[in-house]
Amino acid sequence: MRIPAHAVCTAIRDDIVAGVFERGSRLTEELLARRYGVSRVPVREALRTLESEGFVTTRRHAGACVAEPTEQEAADLLELRVLLEPLGASRAAQRRTEGHLKVLRGLVRLGQERARRGQGEDLRSLGGWFHETLAQASGSPALISMLTQLRHKIAWMYVVEAPAHPVESWAEHGAIVDAVARGDADRARALAAAHMARTTGAHRLRRARGEGPVRGSQPAVNTAGGRL
Repeated sequence: MRIPAHAVCTAIRDDIVAGVFERGSRLTEELLARRYGVSRVPVREALRTLESEGFVTTRRHAGACVAEPTEQEAADLLELRVLLEPLGASRAAQRRTEGHLKVLRGLVRLGQERARRGQGEDLRSLGGWFHETLAQASGSPALISMLTQLRHKIAWMYVVEAPAHPVESWAEHGAIVDAVARGDADRARALAAAHMARTTGAHRLRRARGEGPVRGSQPAVNTAGGRL
């Protein structure tokens, strides 16, 4: 059965974000096809998509390579998220469904419980799901796509430190959901903007090997036939 290009794209993107492929390293179709157990056709399509997203660049005489964003480009991503997350919350207050509210409230309950217990790793995943669901509730495919790409790129370029006061952070999440539930777009936007402004300070650029992707040579691709 042919594995679709979007599944291959997701797998390559995940490996780039995880640091399997270092910044500046080559991404050859042959080795990627072996790694994911697919033909070169979906790999070629996936690389084109990843280039449009900014994860891959094409170099003369080298072909496709993992992009090497500058510090300014990385800083711009945080600024864009600070602008777009409040817009998403505002739209969610106008367009959310009862299904969205149910999931958001459930995530807030779990987050507040884990925060009281000090379960940091759970909080990281729950926070990601919360912001993803809030974006989905905006009902705007373009905004959802942009916020999703921003989250992937920020995870690639930054280490995110655990919040110093997780109980307060999840109280902020709860307040955003309350505003969304009431349909108060202005308050949802203001609360999300304040939350993003506070959490942005927890991001620091990945620099050293072991912290994430760094400039390096050709990655050691697993050619043992790992499949999606």
